[in-house]
Amino acid sequence: MVSLVNAFIRSQVPSTFSIVAFDPSNGDLGVAVQSKFIAVGSVVPWAKAGVGAIATQAWCNVSSGPDGLRMLEEGLSAPEALQKLLQRDPRPEVRQIAIVDVKGGVAAHTGKECMSWAGHVTGSGFSCQGNILAGSEVVESMAKAYDETRGDLIEKLLQALTAGQAAGGDRRGQQSAALLVVREKGGYEGYSDRYVDLRVDEHAAPIEELKRVFQIYDMTMLSREDPKNLLAIDHDIAITIQRDLKKLRIYDGKITGSFDLATQKALADFVHINNFENKMHKDGRIWKSILNYLEELATKV
Repeated sequence: MVSLVNAFIRSQVPSTFSIVAFDPSNGDLGVAVQSKFIAVGSVVPWAKAGVGAIATQAWCNVSSGPDGLRMLEEGLSAPEALQKLLQRDPRPEVRQIAIVDVKGGVAAHTGKECMSWAGHVTGSGFSCQGNILAGSEVVESMAKAYDETRGDLIEKLLQALTAGQAAGGDRRGQQSAALLVVREKGGYEGYSDRYVDLRVDEHAAPIEELKRVFQIYDMTMLSREDPKNLLAIDHDIAITIQRDLKKLRIYDGKITGSFDLATQKALADFVHINNFENKMHKDGRIWKSILNYLEELATKV
């Protein structure tokens, strides 16, 4: 069950739609956002593992991000932190803020002077919000997509963004997008909580570009493949590997369909060149994502 809040806006501010969310299955927290505004990822998304996630937008007070996280870390709930942020803000009527805490508590605010259409939808462990949108259907579609998408928090956030854009999105157009997901020791080598931290700062189709960049990031940095996508390298797959590696000038042998030592070495070279060691297998198997990426590169040669 979701609640819809409308607000109509009179001041000119950056136009944005976003989602903040908490995954109770593993504690992941995240924010995804798209805007007709340069480098929205440097302004809207804030999150800290074990604490919460915040989107601060419209004519945003950027300090609401770090300050709100600090309040959550001190033990305030999402509604309590939001109330405190608004009470001390000199212009709450032009702000749009959404917060989710580590217990799944949600709070959102759309100021009465945010530009039309502006509003938010809250659901179980998430909030979708936006301003200068095509209409309420944008955030409603985002909420529906988030609820109905199967998969981890990353998939659900990306599908919510995609649905929001398909429903009309930001009525001034597209320019930038970002995806931030935090997890305890989820960053590179476990030294930070930045499980996913990606930005498309300026692009004609930033959501699609964000998904493309994430696909490569996923192969390079994460271990979230479905085991059914780990393929045994049979004769046909070996031919594909040899043919594509030959086009890329990494393999110079014959196309035999045998996954012999020369082919194994060439495939290992491809993996190392692209920093895909995280997905390397030496047991005669290959991830479908790596095979697809190899084929994609080969078609461009």
